[in-house]
Amino acid sequence: MAQEFTIKSTAIEDKINQLLPSQGGFQPGVDFSASTMVIPIVDLTESAEGSSLRQDLQTSLSLNSLTSAEIVNQTTTVINTTGYFRCFGSSSFRSTGRVFFTLTDGTTSKIFLDHDNAQTITGNIKQFDFILKLEAGDSVTIRSTTANAICRFASRQIADLQGNLVNP
Repeated sequence: MAQEFTIKSTAIEDKINQLLPSQGGFQPGVDFSASTMVIPIVDLTESAEGSSLRQDLQTSLSLNSLTSAEIVNQTTTVINTTGYFRCFGSSSFRSTGRVFFTLTDGTTSKIFLDHDNAQTITGNIKQFDFILKLEAGDSVTIRSTTANAICRFASRQIADLQGNLVNP
C-alpha cells in the first residue's frame, strides 16, 4: 500500500512558479505531496522513439547516402525511387545554354526548374536546393541542352513515403 507524504519546500514552490507561470504559482494552503506508489511515465518525445540523432544531424550527408551526377549535353534520370529527397547543386554556363529539371509520372511531365543562359555570359552560375516527394512511378530528369551548360547535381533521400526519416 502506498504512503503519502506532504512536502513543504520554498525552493520547490519557487521553481514551480518560475517554470509554470501560467499556473499563477501555488496558492496558499496547497501543499505538494509525494507517494511511494510507482507511476509509469510514457515518454512520447522523439528521443523515446530510439532516434539518437537530432533532426538537423539526421539530414546530414555521408559518402553512402549521397548520390551525385554531372550532366553535360544530355538528359539524365537522377532519381527514380520513392520517398522525400533533398536535391542541391549548381548549373554553370560557358556560353549560351539551358539546364532544366523535369518531374514525370511516366505519362505527364512538368518542368519545375529552368536555368537559362540566353546571353553569352561566361561563368554564369545558378544554384539550387529543394526537397522533392516522389511516389511510385515518378522520376526526375535533368536536361543540359549544350556542352556549354553543365549541371552538377547531388541528392540524398531524407525520408520514405510514410515520412520515416532515413539516417545518413
